[in-house]
Amino acid sequence: MGVPTQKRIIRKLDLERFLSQVKPHPFPNVNLEQYTLSESTAATMLYLAAYTFGGIVGKRVLDLGCGTGRLALGAAFLGAKSVVGVDIDETAIKVASENSANVGMRAKVSWVETDIDAIAGKFDTVLQNPPFGVQKRTADRKFLEKALEVADSVFSLHNHPSTDKRLISVLKSGGGQPVLVEANPFLRKFIGELGGQVEAVYALPLVIPKMFDFHTKAMHEIAIDLYVIGKKE
Repeated sequence: MGVPTQKRIIRKLDLERFLSQVKPHPFPNVNLEQYTLSESTAATMLYLAAYTFGGIVGKRVLDLGCGTGRLALGAAFLGAKSVVGVDIDETAIKVASENSANVGMRAKVSWVETDIDAIAGKFDTVLQNPPFGVQKRTADRKFLEKALEVADSVFSLHNHPSTDKRLISVLKSGGGQPVLVEANPFLRKFIGELGGQVEAVYALPLVIPKMFDFHTKAMHEIAIDLYVIGKKE
């Protein structure tokens, strides 16, 4: 994944400010694990995808499980050639469409309300924040299968395999900067079986506010892993 020539690199702070305008889901569904990425974490993911791995600027980008459009709109803001956001949830797509209008991106992102199984075609890059499988085990595998079916470059978020308090502390003390970590052996094997290869894994912070009845804390901090995936040569 080479970084393409570009006229201007957008400042990460400007990207975060842009993402702060994207409204979250008003009624998140626990079964769909609809947790919103913070502006900082979403910006870090997008920045890595765009400027470290050359996966956004001038590219055809697909956001699988787009929610209210934070990653899709961020990709458009950074200069993607085209962006499609897909989600099965009607409310999420409605809010995403409203968000695109509010931030002046109505003509730059297409929204599709459907199950990801219905998606076909070819894209350069997939961005995705799939369900981690907390409510439905292995829920993220379906997203990986589809991502590697339609694109050669995938940036996918997954639950860190353990509760690593030291890693969480490092992420907090580092102001949310990504930390290179080892891939989960099971995910690496699964991705390999799909014809992909893990090029890098970055730990990122995720702060989950009290959203559902089973949440016992006002705020829960965890580490999540961004998998940078390419096709095997």
